[in-house]
Order: sequence, then structure tokens, then C-alpha cells
Amino acid sequence: MVGSYANGGGAAALVAEEKLDALRRLLGKSDGDPLRVVGVGAGAWGSVFCALLQDAYGRHRDRVQVRVWRRAGRAVDRADAERLFEVINSREDVLRRLIRRCAYLKYVEARLGDRTLHADEILRDGFCLNMLDTPLCPLKVVTNLQEAVWDADIVVNGLPSTETREVFGEIGRYWKERITQPLIISLAKGIEASLDPVPRIITPTQMISNATGVPLENILYLGGPNIASEIYNKEYANARICGADKWRKPLANFLRQPHFIVWDNSDLITHEVMGGLKNVYAIGAGMVAALTNESATSKSVYFSLCTSEMIYITHLLAREPEKLAGPLLADTYVTLLKGRNAWYGQKLAKGELTLEMGDSIKGKGTIQGVSAVNAFYELLSQGSLSVMHPETKKAVAPVELCPILKTLYKILIKRELTTNSILQAIRDESMYDPRERIEMAQRQSLFRPSLLGLAKGDAKA
Repeated sequence: MVGSYANGGGAAALVAEEKLDALRRLLGKSDGDPLRVVGVGAGAWGSVFCALLQDAYGRHRDRVQVRVWRRAGRAVDRADAERLFEVINSREDVLRRLIRRCAYLKYVEARLGDRTLHADEILRDGFCLNMLDTPLCPLKVVTNLQEAVWDADIVVNGLPSTETREVFGEIGRYWKERITQPLIISLAKGIEASLDPVPRIITPTQMISNATGVPLENILYLGGPNIASEIYNKEYANARICGADKWRKPLANFLRQPHFIVWDNSDLITHEVMGGLKNVYAIGAGMVAALTNESATSKSVYFSLCTSEMIYITHLLAREPEKLAGPLLADTYVTLLKGRNAWYGQKLAKGELTLEMGDSIKGKGTIQGVSAVNAFYELLSQGSLSVMHPETKKAVAPVELCPILKTLYKILIKRELTTNSILQAIRDESMYDPRERIEMAQRQSLFRPSLLGLAKGDAKA
């Protein structure tokens, strides 16, 4: 059964038990002391990630506990309550489960407007507010952050990058007396820019380490070309967990499922940055799709131009950028097809959303590409990172060779241009052939290790 929270047959249960025991041994867990996994944040991907673990390991309650923290008090409005009721009644397995748990009546009352549901309440029943059409397994939800994390062995960061620093700053205060360091897996795809003392990118894993004092070797990033609801519905997917040698392979094995393959890589920071970069260009792709009535030709022109900019930027960020091309393009492709950032761009271009509404959208969560546009523009506009312009032969800031990024910045951040300007940018007669931009990046020595906070010549975090 898709999304069933009872684990599969005997063979699958045995494999799960072996993987769980292997990780427990590595973490030094004794008998009677369960492995404590806590998700911090309950957006779509954060909730699905914890639900996958609950599905896989939930029957071993004496050896593992999976919990999710989310803030209390977020009310479910009448329209969402009505949608929930429709979803419940369309799924016999969900309907029967709620009746058995004596939880069905409150959804009837909420549909009628006689009761207010809350996001943490429905999450306990297996419903994520940002993904109502995909019922999950019931989850153990904690609304007190200190209670959730104080003794956690593994913490999963399911927060947007814009909230990571604040929440983990609070967590760091709770962990001051900890003797052992937890493991942290970050799912966040977003970045910040720091311009002092030198222009550099700050990623969520770095934010977490700075806020909590947990060493970066205990913090990993998991990302890949996937859509949360499709992963929970058992569509085949893959992801990559990046970080220190000691932890990434054991965690990849622990997280891997038949429909969710997890590879591993040592290049933590660069993969994390790439996860934020594709969100930038996904917003523009949504605008182009809406403004051209889904013209395949226009969308392909945009894709060609935006990917050449992304490849150019990877040459600034990595000594061996060709190794990132496959993962970056795959993640970009799925985001353009069905991601929230492309959706946001479409809604802006159609006038169904406005910039004044902010980047936290009901039913979708935080649109992380907006802050990423600002961060990448700020960084790449710094003269200290100058590159040689191929025509004028003069030093210019890297952003001068990224016209789509410049246009998105003027639309989303400065609000000087309308969404129609994205079409003017890709139709500009002076626009470089995408091949030329890639060749230019390959000819010039562009790598700027300082952008990732690395020593000169270093290639990895």
C-alpha cells in the first residue's frame, strides 16, 4: 500500500532492523536506549523525510523514536479544512485509520466551521499543511523545542534557510550542557551572503555550526532532484548525502529505501550551494512559462540561457565544476517541472500573487529562491571578484555576465522591473550564445575559493 505506515514484509523488516542496528552501534547506543531522531520544521520535505523514517523503522519502537517539532498555534482555515475532508473521504485507508483513532469527527466539525484545527494537530494525524493532498503516516509531534531536541541523536533540519539561524540559535542554548555531539542532516536549499571581511556564501550547515557549536564534520546536507509528495507516494527517486567520511556512508545506508536511493559525496558546501542556485533560475522559468502560454520554444530558450549562467557560476565556486553538472541540472529540471519556485514565478507573472505578499506562501511554505536571488546578486556584484569581459577586455564583476540573474534581482528585490522583463532579457539581440558563455568559463581561471569561505586553492569544505 502506498504510504502505508506499517512496514513491508518479513525480508524488508529484517533489512531495516540490520540497518538500524548498524547505525546504533556506530553511535554507541546501548540496549534499552532508543535512537532519537527529531525533525525540526514541518514543511513538505521535512514532514515527508520523517514519515519515510517512521514507515521504515516505526515498528522498532524500542530501538528508535522519530519525532517532529513544529510551532504550535497555526490555525487551519476553513478552505483547507474543507479540502482535508475531501482528501480523507477519497482515501478509504485514511478514513478507516481516523475512525479507529476516534479522530474523524473533528474533521467533520472543521468542515462545517464548528471547530478550528491546528497544523500541529493535523500533523499528528498525518497531514502536512503545505501538502494536504498527500496523507502521511501519523507522526509524533512536539511543540516545545527544548523537549524535542535536548537529547536527540540525529536532528533533521527541515526549516527554510531563512529560519535556520534563528531556530538553531535557540537549540544551541539548550545544548550547552551536552556531553556528546548530535548528528545533523540539513535539507534546506538556500544561502545567505556575507560581504565582510570578504564576499562569501553562508550555507545552512554553516549557520547551524555557528549557532550551535556542533562541528561541521557532524553536519551533513541531503539534496537531490525530488518532489516530496512523489517520494512519499513511492515514485523512484535519488538523493545525495554530503559530508564527513565517518558519517555519510552509514547515514546513506540508513536512509536508503528501494524507491529512494541515497548516494554520498564528500563535497558538502558546494552541493549545498548548488541546491540554492537552481531555485534562483526556477522562478524565472515559471515567469517565462506563464508569459508565453507554456511555449515549449520559449521555455527551451530560457533553459539554455539559464543553465549556461549556472554553469558559469559553478566555475566560480568549484575547481572541478564538471562534477556538479549532472546533479545541478537534474535538480534544476525537476524544480522547473513541479517545484514551488517555478510555481511562484508563474503566479507572479499571471498576477495571482504579488511581491508585497512576501515569500512565505499559504499552502507552499517559503519560496527560498527569492532570498537566493538577493544573495547571489550581492556576492557576484562585488568588484573584488572581478573577471575579464570577453569583448571589452576590461575587469567587471561576475554578475555583468549573468543577465538573467540581474533581471531577476531587478524584478524580485529592487522591484524596478515587471515580470515581462524576463522575456526582454532572453530576447535581447546582444545576448551571448550559451555555448560562448560556457567556453568563456572554461577558458578563464574563474575559481574563487573565498566565495565558499575556503583557503586559496582548497577545493572542499
